[in-house]
This record gives sequence, structure tokens and C-alpha cells, in this order.
Amino acid sequence: MGFFEFLGQNITEFFSYTGFANATAQNLIMILVGILFIWLAIKKDFEPLLLVPIGLGIILGNIPFKADAGLEIGLYEDNSVLNIFYQGVKQGWYPPLIFLGIGAMTDFSTLISNPKLILIGAAAQFGIFSAYMFALLLGFEPNQAAGIAIIGGADGPTAIFLSSKTAPNLMGAIAVCAYSYMALVPLIQPPLMRILTTKKERVIRMKAPRQVSQTERILFPIIGLLLTTFLVPSGLPLLGMLFFGNLLKESGKTTRLAKTAGAALNDIVVILLGLTVGCSTQASEFLTMNTIYIFMIGAGAFVVASASGVLFVKFMNLFLKKENKFNPLIGNAGVSAVPMSARISNNVGLEYDRHNFLLMHAMGPNVAGVIGSAVAAGALLGFLS
Repeated sequence: MGFFEFLGQNITEFFSYTGFANATAQNLIMILVGILFIWLAIKKDFEPLLLVPIGLGIILGNIPFKADAGLEIGLYEDNSVLNIFYQGVKQGWYPPLIFLGIGAMTDFSTLISNPKLILIGAAAQFGIFSAYMFALLLGFEPNQAAGIAIIGGADGPTAIFLSSKTAPNLMGAIAVCAYSYMALVPLIQPPLMRILTTKKERVIRMKAPRQVSQTERILFPIIGLLLTTFLVPSGLPLLGMLFFGNLLKESGKTTRLAKTAGAALNDIVVILLGLTVGCSTQASEFLTMNTIYIFMIGAGAFVVASASGVLFVKFMNLFLKKENKFNPLIGNAGVSAVPMSARISNNVGLEYDRHNFLLMHAMGPNVAGVIGSAVAAGALLGFLS
């Protein structure tokens, strides 16, 4: 074999391993989707802590390479680095750690001072169960429908946790859908809130929450853990870590642990979760009709959940004295996109009365929505088991 023939064979073989030789139109489409996510995060400020890792992950997961080369670099290849990171998603390790961080960062005082706000968070979960029924009508299996339905809670970690147990083959689409709608809260919710409320309702001023004692704050995670997990034991991984994180915060004796759980540990898990969720959207698995159906169901579920919260507040006001009425704008915060949807309640309220601050009031149903989505996920998991 001559030198030039040998060199030509090596160049040809080298080229066969490159992305240029293995790229498909589907790979390029998904790479553009990843770039879009990063653009929305940086240019439009749509939840950059979520969309930047997911967007880069989508690009990373769709870099084409020779599948049968045994390189052990792909997400779905055993012993690859990405596959090791992905076990946290596949086995459901990351979501409970996220809930630990959420608990360590959350102040439940508003909810404790006015327990009626729990009902608003519960009402918003109607989006989950309506999505479950709609997914069944579209032909999804009950276990798949459950994983898809949880998108209605606008809770990415819960969606990942449940879909990893009930619909692992759809987990990438479900996770990206859930996080996408979480990021689009500022676009979806305000028009809906204006349609469902009157100008008079939007300027309702709510009474300031009462002061909550430290004893109440310490007892809340313990009592909350017992009540919710006795009701739905299958929700223990999420609910247990949520209330554990909150107890670390409120005990007054474990401040270092609470800060670690809510800051450094939470940030590390978010990085790994976002990146691997993005990587799981390989074109061959993601670009299917099922993905389109999932995004359609997710959009409908999110709208139903937001509307249910607002309408339920209006219904509650029929039975409350004038001085105790709730501003219906806090109803959208019943979805568990913390604290995004609570900020939307506050921002829309300030448009109609610049002295009417609703953020603290909206945090009540917002954190109730976190608990509600975890309970709903536990209920679905227990039912299907």
C-alpha cells in the first residue's frame, strides 16, 4: 500500500467519525432549539438558571457522532461521563435534592398565618388531573399520562421524579416541556389573569399577614410532613426532603446546613439536572409526534392550572367578608413555579395600584402549590403502583 493510499484511508476513516459525516437534519433542528433556549435565557431573561444549562445540554446531546464506534461518550452509552450524570435523573436522585433546597429557602409564614391559602394551591392542581384525562384520550398509557399530567403543576423536579418512575421513555420531552412553561410564566399568566378578573377585583387590598412565632414555624414542617406523607406515602422522597430543608432553616440551630442546602448544593444539582435533561433530548428520541402531543397537553394543563387558581379565589370571595376578601390576582400563584408566579401576581397588581404589594400574599398559595404538586405526584404514583 502506497503512502498516499494509506493517508487517504486514514483521512476517510477520520472523517467518518466526525460530526460532519454523521449529522442529520434532526440533529441540526435540535441544535437550533438549544440555541433558542440560550437566547431566550440571555436576551429575554427567561429563567436563565434553568434555560442556559438545558439549552447547552440540548446542543451537547445532539452533537452527532458514529453510534457504533464504542466511544462511550453519549448520554445513553454505559460508562460515559454523561450517562453517569444522567443516573441522577433516571434514578430520581436530583429532584429530592432540589426539594431540599426549596425547603431551605422557603418561608411558609404567610401560609401558616392564613391556612385558607392552602385551598388556592390545591385548586391549581386541577390542571394536573385534567391533563391526565386528556392524555388518556390521546391514547397514552395510564403510566405515561401520569408523567405528562404533572406538567400542569409547572414543577420541573416533580415532573422529572414522576416521569422517571412512570414514563422513562418520555422523560426528556416531559422535563423540557415542564421547564419551558415554567420559563414562559411571564408571557402566559398575565393575559389570562386580566381576562378572568375585573378592574375592581385587581385593586383589592388584603390584610397584612399576622406575625408567626418561631414555634409555629418549627412545628409546621413536622406536622406538614406527617399529614402529607400519611396521606400519600409514595410522595415521601419529595415531601420528606422539602420539609427537612424547611426544618433546617427554621430550627435556628442548623443555619450552616440550611445555607448549604439552599445555595451551593442546590446550585450544583441544578447545573447537573439542567445539563443532563437537555442532553436527554436526542433527536431520534425527541422529534416525534408524542413530543408534540406532550407540549400541547402541557400548554393546556398550565392554562387550566393558572385559571383554576384565579377562579377559585373569586369563588372563595363569595363567602368572605369584605375586609377578608382575597385579591384574585394571587390565584395564579397556586402553580408551583416558585417564586416566579408570585412575582407575576405582584407585578400585575402594581399595574393597577402601585401601592398594592401582593408578593407576600401570593407566596402563600405559591408554596402551597409546591406541596400540592408533590402530593398529586405521590397520589398518581401510588395509584399506578
